[in-house]
Amino acid sequence: MPDRRRVVAVYGHEAGDGEALRDLAGPEVLVVPGGRELIRALAGLKRSGEEACVVPMTLGRDPELVADTARTLRALPAGQTSGTLLAEPFGTARHLIAWLRAAAGRTPATSALLVTAPTGGLYDDAELHRIARLVHGYGSHRLVEVALTGGDPDLAEGVRRCGLLGASRVTLLPAAFQLPEVPGVPGVEVTSAGPTVSRAALARVLAERVADAGLRWSRGRDDGIATGLTAADDHGHSHTHPPGEGHDHGHPHPHPPGEGHDHGHSHPHTHDHPHDHPHGHGAGHLTRSTV
Repeated sequence: MPDRRRVVAVYGHEAGDGEALRDLAGPEVLVVPGGRELIRALAGLKRSGEEACVVPMTLGRDPELVADTARTLRALPAGQTSGTLLAEPFGTARHLIAWLRAAAGRTPATSALLVTAPTGGLYDDAELHRIARLVHGYGSHRLVEVALTGGDPDLAEGVRRCGLLGASRVTLLPAAFQLPEVPGVPGVEVTSAGPTVSRAALARVLAERVADAGLRWSRGRDDGIATGLTAADDHGHSHTHPPGEGHDHGHPHPHPPGEGHDHGHSHPHTHDHPHDHPHGHGAGHLTRSTV
């Protein structure tokens, strides 16, 4: 097996059209959307004799990207995917909270914060509100709001709301790879905190994910696909039944790697705070960087 695999970064709604991610990742990384483009990229690498390590480029709000990528790889003929590894996702919600807290810490406390990302659907957008609330709770800024590119409220409306709440300055905190366009709103100064993850940090985390995937393969011939298939098992399905009806939450059930979540009952704590120490991902495996 080769010592070095080509990195294929698969993106979803958190990267918009992928251009900002391509710029961050550089020419050595193949940056593609899932589905057919991923299949074409892998076929091209196979023709050139290269093997791939596929990294789902979520910052923690798109577990469906991980599962969809795994399904795509599973559906391909064995000859086409031989030697291809599926890495753990680039980031988790805890990582994103830590990155946003770091960006908030570099922003004057007198500025309102507007956490922004492309809209991703009901549950992914709700997760952004949860993340923003935690950034607020652990920070010193009086006002932290959320706005969605292509969603409601959009960025201009989000800035206007901050203005109505008394803010004269608003700093955009991107919670995505795609950078938001800074809207012009009369009476409010708007700036952007810049990329959530720097080029150097992105390269470092990608290297860790690829190294961990290689270690998992060398130790147990685990290509990561089976784990990836379960990444979104509980995504968007908890508590959709009326109170007192439906399934029992008292039994153990899988969480996305490294991610516990609060069911809103009988848990003494939620672990919503970001940790700077490694999280376990099964035998011998860690998702390490909070950068």
